[in-house]
Amino acid sequence: MELDKLTEFLVKKIVKDPETVSVKQFEEGDDIIIEVLVDNSDMGQVIGKSGNTANAIRTIVQAAAYKNLNKRVRVNIDSM
Repeated sequence: MELDKLTEFLVKKIVKDPETVSVKQFEEGDDIIIEVLVDNSDMGQVIGKSGNTANAIRTIVQAAAYKNLNKRVRVNIDSM
């Protein structure tokens, strides 16, 4: 599975306005970096209380990466 598509699927299910979600994937050495941009009003939903939701997204994406690619993934979440 493509990690950017997985991340986009997870984030779009959480936010109120899924049309504003933008996900891009980059490779930096042996690492994969996934940039997630959401609307400013949805930032709290994606981060969650004490960062629990963001950490859960990172855990799921990292597990998929280890299973399929055996690479380290960083998920960066930011607002537009």
